[in-house]
Amino acid sequence: MPAERLTRSAKPAPPADQDGQLGLFAAPKRLFSCTPSRLGTYEDCPRRYRYAYVDRPSPRKGPPWAHNSLGSSVHNALKNWYALPGAERAPAVLPKLLRATWVREGYRDEAQEQQAFQRALGWLEAYVAGLDPHVDPVGVERTVAAKTDLLALSGRVDRIDQVGDELVIVDYKTGRSDLTTDDARGSRALALYAYAAERLFRRRCRKVELHHLPTGTVAAAEHTEESLARHLRRAEQTAQDAIDAEAAVAAGADPDEAFPPMPGALCSWCDFRRACPAGASAPEREPWAAIERFSQAESEQ
Repeated sequence: MPAERLTRSAKPAPPADQDGQLGLFAAPKRLFSCTPSRLGTYEDCPRRYRYAYVDRPSPRKGPPWAHNSLGSSVHNALKNWYALPGAERAPAVLPKLLRATWVREGYRDEAQEQQAFQRALGWLEAYVAGLDPHVDPVGVERTVAAKTDLLALSGRVDRIDQVGDELVIVDYKTGRSDLTTDDARGSRALALYAYAAERLFRRRCRKVELHHLPTGTVAAAEHTEESLARHLRRAEQTAQDAIDAEAAVAAGADPDEAFPPMPGALCSWCDFRRACPAGASAPEREPWAAIERFSQAESEQ
């Protein structure tokens, strides 16, 4: 009698390891996917982090902020300026570019919006006057990413320049406050962008710059391996805290205790102020409040 053939379905199952995984190797550790913005949200207020990234559905946000609309419009106009051929990058095209990217949300009225448009246009005209239109950056609105033992980092950089053999991270700022070297050095987002860009492009990237368009100033800092490592360790600690808080909730902990609020001045500017008992007592800001402060500052000059 011929021997029976071993069919595919009759093959013995491979042994399982102690964690219940099939095969000889344990499943790879799941990394914590995040952006610098996500990490910053947790550091500013774990409760806000929970509302933004954990709760589903997320609480309803408040109305859009005019200063965010202004910043987004300026960023996108600069992105589209660099998308033009070098010969077409001239101040004369800026009104058209800004109108094409203009975000109208959050302003008090049309008069305030038009004033903000003219202000933004002035910033752009002064800024591009100092740029060489024929020099192409390494990246514009470029996503960079890197992994550590814990993190799967990603983020979008406003601009990546090349100076000599090195890369420079450039971040545009449109807020009212002036910026300093300490702001550039202390920015975790810029440090993480530099860390990721160096690995993505395989070129040294240690210099970071904050370009403040309202004043036309640049705040720059030069990182070392040690300073980047410190920022990375802090980012991993923040991520671990967030992971632990989510795990605690999954195990039955009270979400309000696992993600405590951090009441303070930022509560007035929080998208979730109305949903948060701790933040609801903070003074309410009108969506155009930051724009109004701009106008007041200009009138005092």
